[in-house]
Amino acid sequence: MTTSTPALPSYASGIADVPLWGDTIGDNLDRTVAADPGREALVEVATGRRWTYAELRADVDALALGLLADGVAKGDRVGIWAPNMAEWTLLQYATAKIGAILVNINPSYRTHELEYVLKQAGISLLVAAREFKTSDYAAMIEDVRGNCPDLHAVVLIGSGEWDGLLEAGRGADADRLAQAQAGLSPDDPINIQYTSGTTGFPKGATLSHHNILNNGYFVGRLCGYTPADRVCIPVPFYHCFGMVMGNLACTSHGATMVIPAQGFDPKATLDAVAAERCTSLYGVPTMFIAELNHPDFESYELSSLRTGIMAGSPCPVEVMKQVVSRMGMEEVTICYGMTETSPVSMQTRADDSLELRVSTVGRVHPHLEIKIVDPDTGLTVPRGEPGELCTRGYSVMLGYWDEPAKTAEAIDAARWMHTGDLGVMDADGYVNITGRIKDMVIRGGENIYPREIEEFLYTHPDILDAQVVGVPDVRYGEELCAWVQVREGAQVTAESLREFASGKLAHYKIPRYVLVVDEFPMTVTGKVRKVEMREKSVDILDLRDAASVRNA
Repeated sequence: MTTSTPALPSYASGIADVPLWGDTIGDNLDRTVAADPGREALVEVATGRRWTYAELRADVDALALGLLADGVAKGDRVGIWAPNMAEWTLLQYATAKIGAILVNINPSYRTHELEYVLKQAGISLLVAAREFKTSDYAAMIEDVRGNCPDLHAVVLIGSGEWDGLLEAGRGADADRLAQAQAGLSPDDPINIQYTSGTTGFPKGATLSHHNILNNGYFVGRLCGYTPADRVCIPVPFYHCFGMVMGNLACTSHGATMVIPAQGFDPKATLDAVAAERCTSLYGVPTMFIAELNHPDFESYELSSLRTGIMAGSPCPVEVMKQVVSRMGMEEVTICYGMTETSPVSMQTRADDSLELRVSTVGRVHPHLEIKIVDPDTGLTVPRGEPGELCTRGYSVMLGYWDEPAKTAEAIDAARWMHTGDLGVMDADGYVNITGRIKDMVIRGGENIYPREIEEFLYTHPDILDAQVVGVPDVRYGEELCAWVQVREGAQVTAESLREFASGKLAHYKIPRYVLVVDEFPMTVTGKVRKVEMREKSVDILDLRDAASVRNA
């Protein structure tokens, strides 16, 4: 009788060459400042303002003392509603120093969503920009203020009240801040980030010092950061990509944070990289696509770029290759994660082959565990088989703010965070994300993962960007609809796409419908809103009758 060797399970744990930090964020910042106080810490390109690490700490400490003088205490929720600006960063570190919980409010929110977050988090102090783009924040705040009983004070950035906070702090007793800082634990909640829900209201992922300080540090470590690095951060501070992978990765390594603009602008980003000699550039795929296709792209001097991160949504292989070849980001990495895991749980390494860096999201992060399970049974699948990706370790959030039932739905009894993403782990532990469990399209009994079709569409010479959704169909249940952005002057139709794909894709994977658009509906963090795309597709294609068909 012979027995076969069981297949290796889709499980991996991250080997680390350094331990986790046991610091709070404030203590870690102080440690960085002490090491090199004169090094440049923060640059706001639009205004020309600059801070050394010593100057940054002086302003952070003044703001922290001002907050204490204003009655803000450990555990109080302080909201921040503003685009990327230096004051956002100052408040991030000031609240961390006194143990107040910073609540990130999406810059694109309107009154309905703002009121929900103010009430759900119990925000007592709201710091906000006066306005941004078409949003009149001050007016919207006044609209909802009377319905938010916990909201005791509103401070508009640049107002007399803001200046007063800093002035009060500069004249305060520094011992008071030292005492407040000494009373904090790394496991204290320090940040609430609201995750975009596809249905209902968003949930507040609650993160600790330990969660986000360590995640920022290890993201930076895998990018090879040193105090010589200058990181261009066009991604929003409102999200983990900006405030953790950006700001905390920099301050934990003594690197320089560069803010190119309040909101993403491809020209402002390229200008900042060139003028500030940035060594690293961040972005979601749509940002890199916009930069690479800027009409003046070839005129920019980008030779300082060494590395960077592409993350936030699935990273197209063709775009990644251009980032390496045309932007010179030889050591660029892809990160995978979610707000609930602080955010990164997997990352490619600089010494990975280009093929691995353009076709996978890398391997498990140091000090973390990942596994891929059968969504129905919860059992770990063998390597090479698809399933739901789960993460466990220091990065998993404390929970959803004041929502224990929803927390229990996401984090199981063994503290595994269930991501809802489908993935496949290869023999070497590299993972490929194939889609969302809820994104899967079932056409006539065939399971189709939109990510696979999107990757194929990126090989079309006239297609700049592509997203694929399932739309209702009377005969097959669902059909594929591709939303595409095309090069100027190009024409792409369903028929021409069918000819391009013939012989390359199985017939059932070729999109039946093609919609040429200028932009996709997006969240502020760069995620494509596929639910909205599906709804719009039904209207545009007049598929309401098919959508009304009920299925078991």
